Amino acid sequence: MITVIGESLVDIISDPRRPREVQAHPGGSPLNVAVGVARLGLAANLVTHFAEDRYGLMIEEHLLANGVTVIRGGNAPTSTATATLGTDGAATYVFDIGWDLTGATLPALAAVEASSHVHTGSIAAVLGPGDQSVLGLLAAAGERATVSYDPNFRPAISPEVNAVREQAERFVAASDIVKASDEDLAWLYPHRTPEETLEAWLDLGPSLAALTRGAAGPVLLSRQGRVELPAKPVTVADTVGAGDSFMAALIAGLGQLEALGAAGRQRLRALGPEQLSALAAYANRAAAVTCSRPGADPPHIAELAPLVAAVT
Repeated sequence: MITVIGESLVDIISDPRRPREVQAHPGGSPLNVAVGVARLGLAANLVTHFAEDRYGLMIEEHLLANGVTVIRGGNAPTSTATATLGTDGAATYVFDIGWDLTGATLPALAAVEASSHVHTGSIAAVLGPGDQSVLGLLAAAGERATVSYDPNFRPAISPEVNAVREQAERFVAASDIVKASDEDLAWLYPHRTPEETLEAWLDLGPSLAALTRGAAGPVLLSRQGRVELPAKPVTVADTVGAGDSFMAALIAGLGQLEALGAAGRQRLRALGPEQLSALAAYANRAAAVTCSRPGADPPHIAELAPLVAAVT
């Protein structure tokens, strides 16, 4: 069982190449990860917030159709993110969002305590009052579950970089696995390279760190080594949700390597270059599939070649 904690919202996508085709899709980084791991064969819970309004019903239908169990709290209207695509398909966002888990504490706690892995990140890790609830749930996971964190920063929502840096490092220290984009880390730590930041993050406690670099491809770092792969060539529809698909496939791949949960933590710490390469390739393929089609539409397990690496 995988429990993801974080925001659900509706992406309203405006593409200047097709100005009459404004589209609305369920989104939010944690929601995308929950759908992604479910499509890759894992049982998934999503601890989140949306309201019983038009957009909330769209989100609920999407989650249920993908086999994600929903644990819903909060009282605010459903959040939205208006994404405007550039000529290269990359998106910039304007948010109307709230984050609160009021009323979901007990079922969320039960889900976390029953899970082998817990994932969080993005807006849920920085926006109050829900961010403190998320930290509490990670603490409740204790030694029973491995934890992953993807900051997926939104400076428009949390522009105070020093405060965000301190908060991010709290989540890094609570995690076994961290993933970030080069854009995330260039904003958060402009005085050093993204890889230098991931190396520093490994010193805070995680066993595995992943860096996504768009067309340059991913880098995976552990105490056992470093692996770099080029991006998989693909005709890009847009990049919405590509990093979330990478994160979901990273979790699913670690599951295939039996490196999640209390029983897998030692294996996670010992992953070698062959396994890191297989993980990077698997997650790279997932991101490429998502880039090839509009919106945050992660691949199903049948669309990916299997992860090939020895379990040690």
